[in-house]
Amino acid sequence: MLKLNNIEVAYIGVIRVLHGVSLTVPDGQVVALLGANGAGKSTTLKAISGLLRAEEGEVLDGSIEWDGVRIDHRSAEEIGRRGIIQALEGRRVFEHLTAEENLLVGAYQRSDRQAVREALELVYSYFPRLKHLRRNTAGYLSGGEQQMLVIGRAIMAAPRLMLLDEPSLGLAPLLVEEIYDIIRRFTSEHQTSVLLVEQNVRVALGIADYGYVMENGRIVLDGSAEFLRHNEDVREFYLGLSTTGARKSYREVKHYKRRKRWL
Repeated sequence: MLKLNNIEVAYIGVIRVLHGVSLTVPDGQVVALLGANGAGKSTTLKAISGLLRAEEGEVLDGSIEWDGVRIDHRSAEEIGRRGIIQALEGRRVFEHLTAEENLLVGAYQRSDRQAVREALELVYSYFPRLKHLRRNTAGYLSGGEQQMLVIGRAIMAAPRLMLLDEPSLGLAPLLVEEIYDIIRRFTSEHQTSVLLVEQNVRVALGIADYGYVMENGRIVLDGSAEFLRHNEDVREFYLGLSTTGARKSYREVKHYKRRKRWL
């Protein structure tokens, strides 16, 4: 289980981005982290994976625990060895390598060659298109194929927790549906936990068990995916629906009402 306990994050020691963020990702569940651009979602993922330090960021207060062990001051490499793997936003592939070489990079910490070969076949079973493109240079793949490659590379690392940052960004709706179907199948079949950052709230809540809404570096609302799908504020602010069911533009929704959910 992953637990963030009231973490504070800043860049270069002075630019505060996260202000007391707490959340939990139980084993085998998909948790969505929702919010507008600049809310602090990607920073949250990087704080968990240890990639924050590469951008002169640090966790100033609070703690991040994985299986009861604090990891907020550990290196990204050690965190990766513990099974926490992040797929970065923007389809970060090694453009000069082939598709298969990109996948093998994901398994660089695994010493069992047989296990690596099995993982490669597993990825190809989920993404048959990648098998046909395995010798193609990654930089020449389409956006959707590169996104498949990024997720496949994460699978190669044998993740226990996958951190997925905007996997649907810039993709056609049918391709988004295909990729999310594969994510759903993989997590279900391998009991892998997922913390998902996604602008497409409909898609995110369609796959998630639980969700958190972030605004200006703080968690302002959380609940089951079912609760969030029917929450008036979420429907109006993120899905563009008013209480009467009429469409509303994002620009028209000036303020997000912070409502408490009473249990």
